[in-house]
Amino acid sequence: MKAKHLLLAILTICLFSLTSFKTFAADEIVGKWKYTVSNVPPEYETGVMTFEQKDGKLTGYLGEAEKTEFKDLVVDQGKVTFKMDFQGGTLTFTLAQAGDKLSGVIVGQDGEYPIAAVKEAAKN
Repeated sequence: MKAKHLLLAILTICLFSLTSFKTFAADEIVGKWKYTVSNVPPEYETGVMTFEQKDGKLTGYLGEAEKTEFKDLVVDQGKVTFKMDFQGGTLTFTLAQAGDKLSGVIVGQDGEYPIAAVKEAAKN
């Protein structure tokens, strides 16, 4: 009987711990992010990626003048993944968010490329 009460107490504590733990929400990524990619030609080294909330759905694109939309965009517990068509192939982005910074890799047909991004301050 005491074991059941102890188990119930432990489960209750775990439940409260999990609910107080801050989880990464998709709306935290919404905004413009300036990125830098390593080991690529100069014209691809820097740019802007944008994440938007439209009709309750998270969308994103690369570029400002010519926008290339992200496919299969998923944001889950601090991890951001998506794909993008590029020069007849597909690039796969895997990023981790830490506050206003993203870091990770882009995988394409020619290899892996490190990427880092910083979120721009919202304009009022």
